[in-house]
Amino acid sequence: MPLSSTNTLLFLLIFVFAFFPGPFIRVLQSPFTSSPKTPAYPTTTCACCACNNPSPATKITTPPTALTTPTPATMSWFQKTITLPSKSRGSYLITSDIVKELPELQNYKVGILNLFIQHTSCALSLNENYDSDVRADMSDALDRIVPEDKGGKERLYRHDAEGSDDMPAHVKSALIGASVSIPISNGKLATGTWQGIWYLEFRASRHSRKVVATIQGEKV
Repeated sequence: MPLSSTNTLLFLLIFVFAFFPGPFIRVLQSPFTSSPKTPAYPTTTCACCACNNPSPATKITTPPTALTTPTPATMSWFQKTITLPSKSRGSYLITSDIVKELPELQNYKVGILNLFIQHTSCALSLNENYDSDVRADMSDALDRIVPEDKGGKERLYRHDAEGSDDMPAHVKSALIGASVSIPISNGKLATGTWQGIWYLEFRASRHSRKVVATIQGEKV
């Protein structure tokens, strides 16, 4: 019996699908295949006049902004020599004198102040800033620890060329130290509530002393 045209077409489709299935599968899948996605950048609405009509707003793709690296802080140095008021043997609170001589402290957000006394018979220290009896007791205690040998009767020291108070002054200076370092915070010395800067003079007569002040830090 001769085949109808419909049967012939169906036979051909089955024959092609049996031997060449790839094209049929791609044709069948094409309606469900999505196009490649583009990067999801932030979008902004165009403010031009075209957006005032009823048509959908135009979108402008904005690429991500690159991160900026913060500029590193620049360290600054400052140095000044301060002359202290002449004093005889004793312990003296000089915090206000130092701050008065260094208005540059206000220019520093964070840093360090180093104070260095340029002599060998005196010292600098950080200690009690309230009760003056503490300073008097400190001087007396140091005198007991390192006594003066007047007239050389006890032969405690060899060096006495500048007087009997000279060698004890050198020993006290070595015990206490010639420098102190204090942090700076927001333009002020970051000392504790009861801390102050001491100048300790170990010679009996009045002497003029010089202190080198060095500031290192980041300016405001």
